[in-house]
Amino acid sequence: MTATLQGTDNSKVIRSAIPARLDRLPWSKFHTRMIMALGVVWILDGLEITIAANLSAAFTKHSTLGLSTSQAADIATYYLIGEVIGALLFGRLSDKLGRKNLFMVTLGVYLVGSGLTAATQAGGAWVVFLYATRIIAGMGIGGEYAAINSAIDEMIPARHRGRIDIAINGTYWAGALIGTAATLWVLNKLSPDLGWRVAYLLGPVLGLVIIFVRRNLPESPRWQIMHGHEREAEESISQIERQVESSTGEQLEPVPDEKAIEIRPSERIGFVALLRALFKQYPGRSTLVAALMITQSFLYNAIFFTYGLVLNLFFHVPTNQIPYYFFAFAAGNLLGPLTIGRLFDTLGRRRMISSTYIISGILLVITAFLFKQGSLTAVTQTIAWCVIFFFASAGASAGYLTASEVFPLEVRAQAIAVFFAVAQCFGFLGTHLYGSLIGTGKDPNSLFLGYLIGAGAMILGGVIAAVLAVDAERKPLEDIAAPLSMVRNVAAPVRKSDRTLGPRPAT
Repeated sequence: MTATLQGTDNSKVIRSAIPARLDRLPWSKFHTRMIMALGVVWILDGLEITIAANLSAAFTKHSTLGLSTSQAADIATYYLIGEVIGALLFGRLSDKLGRKNLFMVTLGVYLVGSGLTAATQAGGAWVVFLYATRIIAGMGIGGEYAAINSAIDEMIPARHRGRIDIAINGTYWAGALIGTAATLWVLNKLSPDLGWRVAYLLGPVLGLVIIFVRRNLPESPRWQIMHGHEREAEESISQIERQVESSTGEQLEPVPDEKAIEIRPSERIGFVALLRALFKQYPGRSTLVAALMITQSFLYNAIFFTYGLVLNLFFHVPTNQIPYYFFAFAAGNLLGPLTIGRLFDTLGRRRMISSTYIISGILLVITAFLFKQGSLTAVTQTIAWCVIFFFASAGASAGYLTASEVFPLEVRAQAIAVFFAVAQCFGFLGTHLYGSLIGTGKDPNSLFLGYLIGAGAMILGGVIAAVLAVDAERKPLEDIAAPLSMVRNVAAPVRKSDRTLGPRPAT
């Protein structure tokens, strides 16, 4: 159980087996309900991005908002800017105020922003309003990434953490499929001015349903215990255990005392602690996460946001037919994490992350040469992209998984936010670069060079993973990265992981 002790310096020390109690739980309806309530963020993000991409042409019509082409294209850019701002702001608050407090707030921010987008009217002054609403919606989703990744990793049993996290991240593409289907329907069945508004209200409607489910989820007991809220942590873990026993019909075995940890809570966990963790304690892990996040973001933004241009300009696919090709592309991205995600828990993080990055890079090189030679059609190019991103999507999802499990709990959400923000900046670069290389669609050689750059980036990410990846599969989070507040456990035998990581004083 949880007990409050007194340290040698008269400070408060908490001895608790809560991390071990969470990791020993069998899979239950509680876990399913939790990932459904929390994992919806990736579906919402895929939905928002896809709707913005598919409706950009519709916004230029006088019957809708009458935007210029550049103004319509900037809608997605301002949303991504909002994601960066939200991740940095709410990531800090999530580490300070708790996971549940923030994943309720961030979903609310998204609902407000996306709902206001649908209320935008035509006219010059309304363009600023439109961009502001996209920033607000993006802030909500960016904050969700930090808070939700932290909460999921802290409450999913260690033996399931890899495959579940990767599968949830992969559902971004389920949102993309829904968004594509929705925009096709509203554009064909409704008037232009009504159709785009209905499309932008799909996310808020889904969010309103989910927010009621989230209200009944407990706070992360790991976060509570690390911040000195031992009574609340005991209530949360007891609530979870009762739900698990009720749904499985099994009596949970007690956790041996030797699996308990001792921590010295501190409220002085801030930006300095984050910098120390990233650049002093774990510089190799910071390099690893930066490489994984940057390379996948560069490639994904480059390909995703120029997908329609390539099909239209190089393969002469009519604009109204492009969404059908996108269905196949999104399906390939979704299937990867769902089918091979379990291998990240069995074969291991190092083997799977490095191989998915390197395989996708090599396949992109082969496809680039076929594209340059004019050997591909719109269909075969799409099939090639499906195969490439079957592997790249699983690897990219593992990048988010790595960011959320290799740093101490007290700065976990902030670390996710920082690397997410850095990755998005390189994603912007990839989109701009590939857009310039496409040009008028007359010269495939320029885009061929772009494909080689993207492939090289992914291969580099894979090589770095092969060297620096953390073998985190099936391990408790506290063994992967000792909490900053953890002290030596004098009552129980010293574990190997304690010798390796050592006690981490609070900052």
